[in-house]
Amino acid sequence: MTMSSVTIRVDSETKAQAAAIAEELGIDLSAATRMFYKQIIREHGIPVTLSLADTPNAQTRKSIEEGRALLATAQRGHKDADELFDSLGI
Repeated sequence: MTMSSVTIRVDSETKAQAAAIAEELGIDLSAATRMFYKQIIREHGIPVTLSLADTPNAQTRKSIEEGRALLATAQRGHKDADELFDSLGI
């Protein structure tokens, strides 16, 4: 298959922001552009939805790490609801 080049012009800030997001998704801007073209062909339209919206925020990541740390210790929770409530002071 013969390859063609595509040149687009965007401001530096837009390119940098897009490249950072693409990198978080594990791709580069060339791959993102190819994906965009393939989606246009497949969907006969422009239905691209690549998002990091479900990526845990800093607070959620901290909670996940705290949970993992608890699992790594000998204390792995409570044997029943009463013990849980006691530990919470309820």
